[in-house]
Parts: sequence; C-alpha cells; structure tokens
Amino acid sequence: MTFKDIYGHERQIGVLRNAIAAGRVSHAYLFFGMKGIGKRTVAEVFAKALNCREGKSDFDACGRCLSCRKADRNNHPDVITVKAEGQFIQVKEIREIQEQMTFAPFEGGKRVFIMVDADRMNNVSANALLKTLEEPSASNVLILITSRPSQLPMTILSRCQQVRFAPLRREAVISFLQERLSLDPESSYLLASSSGGSIGSALELHEEAFLTRRREILETMEEGHMKDPLMLLSFISSFGQDRGSIMKMLGVLTTGYRDALVYKETGNKDLLVNRDRFDVVQSVAQSRSGKDILNCISSVSRACSAIERNANKQLTLEMMVFRLNRYWKS
Repeated sequence: MTFKDIYGHERQIGVLRNAIAAGRVSHAYLFFGMKGIGKRTVAEVFAKALNCREGKSDFDACGRCLSCRKADRNNHPDVITVKAEGQFIQVKEIREIQEQMTFAPFEGGKRVFIMVDADRMNNVSANALLKTLEEPSASNVLILITSRPSQLPMTILSRCQQVRFAPLRREAVISFLQERLSLDPESSYLLASSSGGSIGSALELHEEAFLTRRREILETMEEGHMKDPLMLLSFISSFGQDRGSIMKMLGVLTTGYRDALVYKETGNKDLLVNRDRFDVVQSVAQSRSGKDILNCISSVSRACSAIERNANKQLTLEMMVFRLNRYWKS
C-alpha cells in the first residue's frame, strides 16, 4: 500500500509528504482521531515512505522495492510496532525502544516506532517515554497513535507534532466498500452512513450482519410496536449486554428518528440515511409532531450517554422504552 491507495486524509498525507520533501521529518508524531479511521494505516505507509529505496521522486512508498515488501510482510527491521501486553504498555517496552534508538537503523534511512493505543501507557511508561522525547535522535521517528489524546500527559503531547484525523467523508467510505469489498451501492451507502466516518466501523458492521439487525430495529419504530411497551421490552432484551453492540443498535434508532424529522421538515427523501426503509421513516414523520420526534431522539441520546458512563444497561434501556412509549401516546 502507498499514500495513493489510502482513502481520504489528503491533508494529513500532504503534511507528511511535505515533511519528507523538505527533509524536516519530526522526531515524534501524535496521530489522533476516532477509532478505525485509518491512523495506523497512514503511519505504516509513512514508515514505508521514509525507508523506500525507489519512491524518492514523489515522496511516497513505491510498494515494489525490497524495503517496501519487507514492511508489507511486517518483517522490516527498522519498522517496529509497539502494543500493550495486557492492559497497559509496560515500561520494559519503552526501555526496549530506548535501547534500539542507541543504534543506527539496520537498513533504512529511519527507524520508525509505531505505538498503537499510546494512551494505554501507565505513569511509569509515560515518564520513561518522556525522557526519550526530550533527547530526540535524528535517525529515529516515534509515532504515537490514539483515539484518546486527553489520556496522555501534556508533557508528552507538547513534544509531539500533532496530526488530527477527522472522520472520513461518507463518499470515501462508500468508495472503499465498493472497490475493496465489491458491495452493491445501496449496502455501501447504508454501512457508510452508519459508520460515523470510520472504515473500521463499516467493516465491523458488515461482518456482524448489521443490515439485517438494522431492518429489525427500524421496524420497531412503526406505530404498532411503539404503542406496546411489552413488545418493546421483549425486543430490547435481544440487544444483549455487550456495550458496543448496544450502542450500535441505539445508533440505528437515532438515525431513524433523525430521518423522520428531516423528512417531516424538508420532504426530501434524498437527505435520508435509511432510504431503503422510507415506509418506516414516512410513517413516523406523518404520525408524530416534530416536538415528539425530537423528544424521541433525546431519549435515545440520554440512554447512549448513560451506557457510556457504565450505567446498568437493562434499566437504562427499559427507561428509554417507557419514554418512547410516552411520546407515542401524547
């Protein structure tokens, strides 16, 4: 893979290529943004480009030379991935980085350390890493990757060049799904719309047969279901206890009510996420007031926030159901 093969992140890639072109590559980078957005992919291609033997003219990896092939096979001696062993990134792993930095790169121009989920360093590890950042070496590049930069000490943040990765445009995710997975346009659109701009999330949703589950959830929004709290309680019990799965299901409800409100206010079907279930969206939009739909969105949002704070999942979902039922009776 090269920079040209990456979907989106044109600005971030431009910053990195310009740094290579100018010979001003930083000793430490912080790549931050939501999970599954492509931070690690960009870091790996950046490492390849820094050590590529043939791609100097366009400051990209060629993907063909021996160095690039080794990086693709994850056996390049100068491209090292650091991950947590267990819950935290341990201090011994930081010590290993420091020891390797005392030697010149084996083959390439730069030795690149890619630290995945850098926010999982404990205090001892973070303090050890700080010493490394305070004494940079010209032949080494450290790339910290995180979706939670606020969990890193400010002393570390201030010593890294920060590169923020924003959610991808829906069109970029659609292109990936169609070109890499050969999905049909409708499925690609629905998965991309539900992914929040994350290719990783879109892939997870595809693997979990998300579209089938989504159809079942949207059907519960129809009037007959919403007026029967016992039916709703029975349905939400199928959400299980996995927080990630529950959040995805609540996300479907949110987009369903959002579509109903958008269609009620604009009458434009093209603006909907769930265009394939226009019958459900139209039914909700026509049978409820805008205020009631907003209240439904608020109820689902409150449930999401509570579950993110580790509230009791079953009680939270039951409270949400009774609120939704109340707005359908108002």
